[in-house]
Amino acid sequence: MEIYDIPVRTLAGEPGDLGAVRGKVALVVNVASRCGLTPQYAGLERLQAKYADQGFSVVGFPCNQFMGQEPGTSEEIATFCSTTYGVTFPLFEKIEVNGPGRHAVYQELTQHADADGTAGDVQWNFEKFLVSRDGEVLARFRPAVEPEDASITAAIEAALR
Repeated sequence: MEIYDIPVRTLAGEPGDLGAVRGKVALVVNVASRCGLTPQYAGLERLQAKYADQGFSVVGFPCNQFMGQEPGTSEEIATFCSTTYGVTFPLFEKIEVNGPGRHAVYQELTQHADADGTAGDVQWNFEKFLVSRDGEVLARFRPAVEPEDASITAAIEAALR
């Protein structure tokens, strides 16, 4: 199954899929509102603004699996992201990215290795997966890699060509 066809729920709880980003380069990120890495939302939003017109989208999946750092309701998450960081990229319903309840999107994503050749579990909030226009995982960036790091922007720009 292609990643764009996997059922997801919007942050508002409506059924859907990633079809809205089909044909775009996407940076899929598990996000959290109460994490030391939460300021990465600002960099993610700047990537969205910089590359959206070229066929790019950040896609956020809130996750509460890492020390309970995303405890809010969908409404609280939406309000926080909008008012604190001006987030315009799509956010989906809170999911699990590891363990037996791992969402199907992350079952696919976590099969792909990072730059060191390590696949498997997401290490923490704000792990990033770059997905091509046709749904292929192109790169994986661990949480400490800032959204506007040269490695990420170079990979986005190469995928957009």
